[in-house]
Amino acid sequence: MPAHRIDVHHHILPPNYVTKIGDDRIGPMIVAGKTPVWTPQHSIDAMNRNGIEKAITSISAPGLWCSDATETRVLTRECNDYAAQMRLDYPGRFGMFASLPLPDIDSSLQEIGYALDTLHADGIGLLTNYDGKYPGDAMFAPVFDELNRRKAVVYFHPTDAPCCHAHSLGVTLPAATLDFPFDTTKAITSLLFSGTFARCRDIRFIFSHAGGTIPFLAERIARLEVRPEFRAGVPDGVMFELRRLFFDTALSANELAFSALLKLVAPAQVLFGSDYPFAPETTMAATVKGLANLGLPEDVLRAIERDNALRLLNEQP
Repeated sequence: MPAHRIDVHHHILPPNYVTKIGDDRIGPMIVAGKTPVWTPQHSIDAMNRNGIEKAITSISAPGLWCSDATETRVLTRECNDYAAQMRLDYPGRFGMFASLPLPDIDSSLQEIGYALDTLHADGIGLLTNYDGKYPGDAMFAPVFDELNRRKAVVYFHPTDAPCCHAHSLGVTLPAATLDFPFDTTKAITSLLFSGTFARCRDIRFIFSHAGGTIPFLAERIARLEVRPEFRAGVPDGVMFELRRLFFDTALSANELAFSALLKLVAPAQVLFGSDYPFAPETTMAATVKGLANLGLPEDVLRAIERDNALRLLNEQP
């Protein structure tokens, strides 16, 4: 069967990014404990072996912040240009979610224009928190208002939580194991009760790893609607807003995760994601196999693996 899958959760590691951010920040976050060895050709080879036609690339945690606004702005532009050049070098194989130099708001607004108007990015890739501030914080409102005006696709990837490091458990765990799914949950809850989801109805939001713990905790979070200060942010209700979101399959193509996810959203809101290369090719292959073993109808499986992403990205299925 020809390659047909569209991977919306696929990371890149531009050489200058690895040099400036450093293995001491990148490596400890993931299960492997070290920065993956990666080139664009590595992605192409893994995609070819696993039936992936196209990958929408993004920068993963820990992101681009260098503790200096100017340096971060320059690195962000370099990474976005790198992703755009990959798309040219391998026609039809890559798209891109452009990064922003957050928490620098003014520079981020400028980068949105460059990314969407000049590079023609498929959307914008964000992290779940920046310097401990979650996306519902009022400081980020100008960014989301601009993305809403542009009807943009906004992809969220988790990063480590500022308050809850796994070493406090008495054992040091990679942030990807516990912090990531819970930080996704915090980011979604922040966007819910700040009113960002309700205000920015033209943004199409994608969240990684089946939404972290959101499918399991959705009804519990919805209980907050009884308090007026929370209800004000979700006038149509928590469940209404959550069911409008899109979620990817990365590290989640199994019966336990999917049984909860498909109770929350329709299959049309689920997109194929591999998390390559931070999750190795064996995990990419396990995602393909896991989806095939869920017993989904053939048309539903194809929608998750391809058609939902094409519709979301305004391409023809």
